[in-house]
Amino acid sequence: MAEFVTVAKVNDIKKGKVKTVSVNGQHLALCNVEGTFFATQDLCTHDGGPLGEGELWDYDIECPRHGGRFDVRTGQVTALPPMLPIKTFPVRVQGDDIQVALD
Repeated sequence: MAEFVTVAKVNDIKKGKVKTVSVNGQHLALCNVEGTFFATQDLCTHDGGPLGEGELWDYDIECPRHGGRFDVRTGQVTALPPMLPIKTFPVRVQGDDIQVALD
């Protein structure tokens, strides 16, 4: 069973912003969509672009390299050129801690 690990504080990520973190060798993009937090892999499935450096558009994170977009809730592609979804991770907030369940 996946174990939740504290990766950031609630105040570390403003609404509409993304923060990258590395935990146990995994690089994650933490997204704040109107006060709800989501975690995805930090690499675009199109060419390995750094998603954490991209922009958030509602629930979509946009890769800064070629503009591909993914839904941060499901990982599904919402705008080409990527063809494959990204991995998402369960997130919970405990007090001020943002915790992510890793594999």
